[in-house]
Amino acid sequence: MTFTMGPALLFCPADRPERFQKAAERSDAVIIDLEDAVAPGDKKRARGAILAQLGSGGETAELDPSRTIVRVNPAGTPEFEKDMHCLAHTPYRTVMLAKAETGEQLKALEGYHVIALCETAKGIINASEIAQAPNVVGLMWGAEDLIASMGGTSSRKADGGYRAVATHSRSTVLLAAKAAGKEAIDSVYVDIPDLAGLGVESADAVASGFGAKACIHPNQVAVVREAYAPSPGAVAEARELLDAAASAGTGVFQYKGKMVDGPILKHAESTLRRARIS
Repeated sequence: MTFTMGPALLFCPADRPERFQKAAERSDAVIIDLEDAVAPGDKKRARGAILAQLGSGGETAELDPSRTIVRVNPAGTPEFEKDMHCLAHTPYRTVMLAKAETGEQLKALEGYHVIALCETAKGIINASEIAQAPNVVGLMWGAEDLIASMGGTSSRKADGGYRAVATHSRSTVLLAAKAAGKEAIDSVYVDIPDLAGLGVESADAVASGFGAKACIHPNQVAVVREAYAPSPGAVAEARELLDAAASAGTGVFQYKGKMVDGPILKHAESTLRRARIS
């Protein structure tokens, strides 16, 4: 199983069905959220909203199942069981598991493609174990829930940069996902008006190897997409480099005064993949 949605994933509260289609149209994939975005007293209504936008037989959905993720409540909770009962009557089969903490929890999601959201200390520590679960297609990390779970007050310093524990957690989840051959999704940027800061963080996500970034507002989507889309110059340079490698016919060669070897060529291949060029 391979996760192919992205690069801009947009959260939408499950109790706001009037926003479902708009969120899907403005993003690469929509995350219908049954967890944090919905108040405890509104969760039943939120599940009803998901079911209400299906056809009478449950087979025709307003949203494209191949571009729809449903975030469910943490495994082992009563709300999780209700969420899964709801999803069983829908065509949606990609699930984001909130506060994933162990590989064992993934057994309750057999038959679904799962994005495991590691956002507690236990979840971060067990990220490698979680990534190995056969139904997991990707890992995401959550900064604010992580810090809150440890009794902290903020994931970021005064200058806007992540605190050391958040940076460590981000790297841990990225490495765990990639080591298991799964996709990694970067956390949300909660300062909605700060699009410049989002752009910097998104560019770092691309350079680090995250395959997608989650958004909490439609205005963030274009910024994330721009960061993930290679410039025409970068695409042209990547093509030239790969052509030069094919002509050189050796493992290591010089190109424009620089040594080029396998890792550099992989960077070029990644650039072309992001540009959707075969």
